[in-house]
Amino acid sequence: MLFNTYSFFALFLPLALLAYFLCSRFSLRASIVALFLASVAFYCYWDVSFFPVLALSVCCNYALGKLISGRHAHDPRAAKRWLLCGLAFNLSLLVFFKYADFLLSNLSLLTGTAHAPLGIRLPIGISFFTFTQIAYLVDCHAGKVREYKPENYGLFVTYFPHLIAGPIIHHRDMMPQFDQPESHRFSRGRLALGLLIFTVGLFKKVILADGVARYVGPVFDAGYAQLTVLEAWSGALAYTFQLYFDFSAYSDMAYGLSYMFGIILPINFNSPYRALSIIDFWRRWHITLSSFLRDYLYIPLGGNRHGGVKRYVNLLLTMLLGGLWHGANWTFVVWGALHGSYLIVNHGLRHMLGERGGLPLRCLGWLATFLAVVVGWVFFRAPTVAAAWSIVHAMFAGAGLAQVPGALLGVNRIMNVHACLGWLLACGAIAFGLPNVYQVLGRGLLTRQEARLNGMAGGALLGGLLLLCLLLLAVSETRGVSEFLYFNF
Repeated sequence: MLFNTYSFFALFLPLALLAYFLCSRFSLRASIVALFLASVAFYCYWDVSFFPVLALSVCCNYALGKLISGRHAHDPRAAKRWLLCGLAFNLSLLVFFKYADFLLSNLSLLTGTAHAPLGIRLPIGISFFTFTQIAYLVDCHAGKVREYKPENYGLFVTYFPHLIAGPIIHHRDMMPQFDQPESHRFSRGRLALGLLIFTVGLFKKVILADGVARYVGPVFDAGYAQLTVLEAWSGALAYTFQLYFDFSAYSDMAYGLSYMFGIILPINFNSPYRALSIIDFWRRWHITLSSFLRDYLYIPLGGNRHGGVKRYVNLLLTMLLGGLWHGANWTFVVWGALHGSYLIVNHGLRHMLGERGGLPLRCLGWLATFLAVVVGWVFFRAPTVAAAWSIVHAMFAGAGLAQVPGALLGVNRIMNVHACLGWLLACGAIAFGLPNVYQVLGRGLLTRQEARLNGMAGGALLGGLLLLCLLLLAVSETRGVSEFLYFNF
């Protein structure tokens, strides 16, 4: 079930809200169970055959978490053994479903033997709920977990706004909210603000991301062998903005949906294309994944505690694995290696030059960062590494229009480049020039705004937003509803 469909917006969401707030009149536990069951139903709507994998993962990790926590104080060795079992279990599930064919195909290349694809279907959201639970087990071993209610844990993992494409949530941020009475009280102001954030995300998805997406396929899927410079840059920038607004849309919609239920998700996206360095970029793009990689991979590897060389090795390894997390393809490995290299250069320059300001340097830092990110996205989107190299070569050394022979001459031979440029200008103006929704509304429970919207103003806003959402959903249905790009990861 997609957020940008009538079935979700007009059926599932109202029923889930109604069940949650009606059950809260009986007890907090009843409303938690109701939201947990709604989240399970949301997941099963995609494909009920994936549910056994999710159920197995949740049940096993809950049991392992209790075992680890129970032995943390008096038997640390046993706790560590159970932690290793938990890590092996979670990584085995991920490797089997996501990487088995990739590993076997590469083994076949090394050994020269044929390999028939296993045809294993990837359970949706497995990367997100696996990383969420790995963090939970590690924190159980560290003695940081104090919450063991099964319904709270089940909701923590399956909570539908985040389950399919993030953010990667942390137990310390989420579980305490489930037991706060304030989260279970209906508020018209909270509903209006949540719907406002959701609507901003829906606009980004339906109008901006899906609008510019039509200029991506002709370059990446068909025409990458013979591109002009203009076509290559148009396609690369089209994907750069498609991914930006698609992921930003999901992040806004998930945050807004959760806000309606009185539960605050962590901010996962904060205008990353305004970053002045790659370090700054990763503080803004997929913030919860960056935090996970830092806390549960980079720091355990040693972080920066063992000298500069070891630090750079840890950075590169972390980003390689972060790239591979996105998918079983060498293009993601190259993308991770690029960003690992970018970070090494960025940290090296900071070490040598220190922090220097000034408008010229800030502008240069922004431009270098943005161009580096665009090149990285080419590998992220291309079907193969060879295709990515063809596009990058065309971007920096491709044929100009005058050099394209015969029937290939003309800027519209692969796509309507003039129309694409118009979309790029519009997307760039919004991405670079307008504040994001969190900057406009603030963070956390917006009590002042909620109080204002609990009266007639809130009712008027709700009515207007509902009408706007229905219009946007009509546009989406007319074009053909598209999935969010991060559903594939």
